[in-house]
Amino acid sequence: MERKKLIGIDINLGTYSDFVDQIIDRACSSNHSGYICVANVHMLIEAYQSPAFAEIINGAYLATPDGVPLRWAFKLLHGIDQERIAGMDLLSDLLSAAEKQNVPVAFYGGKSEMLEKAKLYLVKAHPNLHIAHIYSPPFRMLTVEEENEIVQNINNSGARLVFVILGCPKQEKWMASMQNRLQAVMIGIGGALPVLAGVYKRAPGWMQHAGLEWLFRLGQEPKRLFKRYARTNSMFIYLLMKEKLKRRKNDMVNSRSID
Repeated sequence: MERKKLIGIDINLGTYSDFVDQIIDRACSSNHSGYICVANVHMLIEAYQSPAFAEIINGAYLATPDGVPLRWAFKLLHGIDQERIAGMDLLSDLLSAAEKQNVPVAFYGGKSEMLEKAKLYLVKAHPNLHIAHIYSPPFRMLTVEEENEIVQNINNSGARLVFVILGCPKQEKWMASMQNRLQAVMIGIGGALPVLAGVYKRAPGWMQHAGLEWLFRLGQEPKRLFKRYARTNSMFIYLLMKEKLKRRKNDMVNSRSID
C-alpha cells in the first residue's frame, strides 16, 4: 500500500476495507510476523520529538491514518481525501473478520480487571472467536526470563493476531522489539479495547466526524489526558502550518525559476 509522509513519519493510504483485508491476510499467513501502528496526532508528535521512535513507526508493516486531524493533514499537504481508519472501528472489524476466518487472537497489556470485562464482552459479542491467549503484564520492567516466557506462551498459543494494549509509545516500542520473535501480526490498539468492552464510552458520531473525539475522551480522563492533549494538539497545528507555509514558499520559488 502506498505511503505518504506526515510530519516525519510514513502513513499508508487506502480504503478502510483495504486495511482490514491486508491485516487479516497477513495474519492468515504462517510465514509472517510484523506490526501495525494506528497513527494519530499523539503518535506523530512523539515521532517528531524522537527520531528513534519515528524509525519504529516507519518500520511497521502498516501505519494507519487514525483520527480526523490526519485526514485534514493529508488534504492540506497532499490534496488527498484519505478515509479515516479509526482504531476503535478497526478493532471491532478485525475481531469480526478473525472470528469469520478462524484466526486465533491474543491480547497483551492492560489491567487484569479490564481484560476480564473485555473477555466477557468478546464471548458474548463474538462467540466463535478463538481467543488463544490473554495476559496482563506487570507494570514494571520485565526481566529477560519473563520476556522470554511471554514470547513462548504467545507462540505456543497459536495466536496469529495479537492486540497490544500498552498505550503509545510503549506499545509500538514493544511490538518493534517482538518483531520476528512472535510468530504473529501485532497491532497496537491503545484505549480501543476498554471502550469496546464498555469500560469507557465512545464519543457520539457528530463529535467523531468533527474531529472532537479527543475532547470527549478528555472529559472522561481529564487528569491523565489534559497535559498530553494540550501539548500534542497545539504542536500538531504549529507543525502542520509550518509545513504548509514551507511548501507554499517552495512552490513560489519553483514558479519563479520556471518563469
